[in-house]
Amino acid sequence: FVDARLTFLSVLPLPLLALLSNRLGEWMHDAFKEAQATFSELTSKVQESISGIKAIIAFGREKEDIQDFEKHLEKIKKSYTRVNLVDSLFDPLIGIIVGLSYALAIFLGGMYVANHTISIGQLVSFFSYINMLVWPLFSFGYLFNIIQRGNASLTRVEELLEAESLVNDDGVEIAENGGSLQVSVNQFSYPDASQKVLENIHFTLPYGQTLGIVGSTGSGKSTLLKQILRLYENFEGEIRYQGKNIFSYTMESYLRQIAYVPQDHQLFSGTIMENIRFGSCDATVEEVIQQAKQASIHDEIMEFPGGYQTLIGERGITLSGGQKQRISIARALLRGGSLVIMDDALSAVDAKTEENLLNKLEVGEKKSLILVAHRLSSVMKADQILVLRDGEIVQRGTHDALVQQDGWYQETWNLQKMQKGGV
Repeated sequence: FVDARLTFLSVLPLPLLALLSNRLGEWMHDAFKEAQATFSELTSKVQESISGIKAIIAFGREKEDIQDFEKHLEKIKKSYTRVNLVDSLFDPLIGIIVGLSYALAIFLGGMYVANHTISIGQLVSFFSYINMLVWPLFSFGYLFNIIQRGNASLTRVEELLEAESLVNDDGVEIAENGGSLQVSVNQFSYPDASQKVLENIHFTLPYGQTLGIVGSTGSGKSTLLKQILRLYENFEGEIRYQGKNIFSYTMESYLRQIAYVPQDHQLFSGTIMENIRFGSCDATVEEVIQQAKQASIHDEIMEFPGGYQTLIGERGITLSGGQKQRISIARALLRGGSLVIMDDALSAVDAKTEENLLNKLEVGEKKSLILVAHRLSSVMKADQILVLRDGEIVQRGTHDALVQQDGWYQETWNLQKMQKGGV
């Protein structure tokens, strides 16, 4: 121990280090969080440009796309410049505070030596003690910097993990396969939106029958399917399956009953076999082939050089639109389920393939089928057809009955017949 007053004066600047480090830490947190967000935007832009490169070239938008990319680069450059600026302040801050401690120690220590309060040896020892504090202080700065960077990353991860599901998953397991579906949606609006998207939707689909849903673009067809798939629960009304509210079942057991084919056919970089097996990893080769035949894609797969082991590239880039759709259908059928939902899943296949596929579904294992389509030939054999407009059912009945009624269905059927040359 050298001198209490000298010690107190020398460590007096250190609380300032804590205050400034805390402030710089907040700046680092905000700057690094912003930098990560801009980097995320850049990666999304790159992925978007690569996946849509054919459309970009077809529309001659290469220069505009490059300019947009450069804007993202400039934005991320500014973000990381701010990060580096804040980062570069840590070392000078610690150096200034340590230097201030040295200056105070020299000033007071020199006076003490001159007054013979302490010896020159004690002052030298005291400087040695201060010097021993320098590296821990610099280490503290580095550690605080890393903690703030990590904290910014953790904040983004926590925001994702803590996001609450829009649907509760409390309930019981479904005991058996198959059952009727009763839909009664009085009205539905998307969260944070006031406009009604669905209104007065009421129908029953008995087990084993086919329901067709048609209507113009934006009429609410896909939104209705989202209610059946339990993607939202803030609608007024009730949807019942096997006589019980669908929210009384666990999400997993309920969705096991459904084989869903969405509009956007998400395929993965891998083989055709892996993509069809995506939802049923334990399926045998024979089961995969069976469902591929059911989806009228088996013969085309066998024409590929590698058959089912053919690599299809990212998002199925080597396949045609119709092939993607039918592979997605095979994948959904392989997963099983007593209710098959196809959201405009036949739009990219020709009429003959469409008819062949629907005929195979009819003679296959007993299932309920919901077909959403723009081409009326897809639903003409359905047991019941609903016509939606502005989120409401404006017509319902069989194909034969609807073509005799004045309205959207008759007009669209006649128009599509004319486009086919009257066939």
